[in-house]
Amino acid sequence: MDGPTYDVVVVGAGPTGLLLAGDLAEAGVRVGVFEKRREESNLTRAFAVHARTLEQLDARGLADRLVADGNPVAELRLFGAVSVTLAALPSRFPFVLVTPQYHVERLLRERAAAAGADLLRGARVTRVVPDGDRVRIVVDAGEGGLRGATARYVVGADGHHSTVRDQLGLAFPGRSVVRSLMLADVRLARPPAELLTIEGNRHGFCFVVPFGDGWYRVIARDPRRELPDGEPVTLAEIADLVRRVVGTDFGMHDPRWMSRFHSDERQVTRYRVGRVLLAGDAAHVHSPAGGMGMNTGLQDAANLGWKLAAVLHGRAGDDLLDTYGAERRPVGAMVLQTSGGLIRAAMLRGPVVRAARNVVVRAALAVRPLGDRVRMRVSGIGVRYPAPPGAHRLVGARAPDVQSRDGTRLYAALRGGRFVLVAPDPAGRRYAGHDNLATLHPAVPTLPMLVRPDGYLAWAGPLGPQLDRALRAWGVGEPAAPA
Repeated sequence: MDGPTYDVVVVGAGPTGLLLAGDLAEAGVRVGVFEKRREESNLTRAFAVHARTLEQLDARGLADRLVADGNPVAELRLFGAVSVTLAALPSRFPFVLVTPQYHVERLLRERAAAAGADLLRGARVTRVVPDGDRVRIVVDAGEGGLRGATARYVVGADGHHSTVRDQLGLAFPGRSVVRSLMLADVRLARPPAELLTIEGNRHGFCFVVPFGDGWYRVIARDPRRELPDGEPVTLAEIADLVRRVVGTDFGMHDPRWMSRFHSDERQVTRYRVGRVLLAGDAAHVHSPAGGMGMNTGLQDAANLGWKLAAVLHGRAGDDLLDTYGAERRPVGAMVLQTSGGLIRAAMLRGPVVRAARNVVVRAALAVRPLGDRVRMRVSGIGVRYPAPPGAHRLVGARAPDVQSRDGTRLYAALRGGRFVLVAPDPAGRRYAGHDNLATLHPAVPTLPMLVRPDGYLAWAGPLGPQLDRALRAWGVGEPAAPA
């Protein structure tokens, strides 16, 4: 069963797979994306894009376009009357952007296609077979037609029910945390005054959020009526529950989509098995609380893409890919813990317990370090990766958006998947000839920093031999001769 040969096959054309495919294609990697859906969908569960994800999109020239079509919300409601302001986030994007997932997919799909990624729809991957220095896959193209493809690496970004993960025989331990959540996208005759409306009582809870284009997402749960996922949702059912929780159904009408699902907390035991890797919901799933799911997957892709490109282009050894799981699996575990805590707090039913929860959490968030920790965790700004022994304390941290003397921003300089050396001029000039490296001369004096393509610090300290070693270790290229 002969078929095309790729450097990388990405299984799944959701946001995670599309961002990864675009990064690889822009880096000159031959990439194929196999998607079982035949048609693009305008239906979506995810709707929140957090600050760190917007920074990653900014490094790809996409953030401002997405923000222009979305609805920035500077306050994140956690539950009841408890909220966290995001206005103090140290980012160009001190808010959560409310926008349908299909807007994110459209931008990423256009970028991947323009860069040369090969997107095949109606291609359901059924087998993944490692074979020496290659991986063979079998694809069901419909109507009994089977075909094959070969790749040097395969990435499973194929969601909660991942075929790639199953083919690897990896466990996906965890449990269901919320059953029978109802989702609907509706119009509202009487929209709520607040941008985010979250309420809960003995009848259940509901969440109403505007997309900014006249449509509203409603998420609701009736703890006394837990039906299977396949059971249809009616507008009358969800409107009745919202009335009992909030006191009004806001005049909801004209639903374009309604669904029922359950929410799991699960994480795969390994993110890599040889030449096959997992990302996004194939590696971790968690509750919708905090809107962290799609964001975590996109940041998986941002971490993995440049590493695959470095290995495939011979700039780094295959062991660089081991850092993907070492860095991203702890982040996935943190997201499970954070979103799980939020959803359990939101589902408290007794009025006395809920009132006590609100008082305690509001008081805790008022303490600056605790409030900052919640903001930084949920937004992704606070994520950092482990640093090697002896490294500067900043290594592994998110890089701030440093501005250069000529007005260039760091995240604009990262476009194209390059490393960026933030160093004063003229000392930084000797590194201008390095492969895959841009230099940025900061407007305000700062410690020299080597910033990875995903916006994290690979090195910090004085210019010299340690930087040269870091450049080689991270696959940036050989040092240039002094000018």
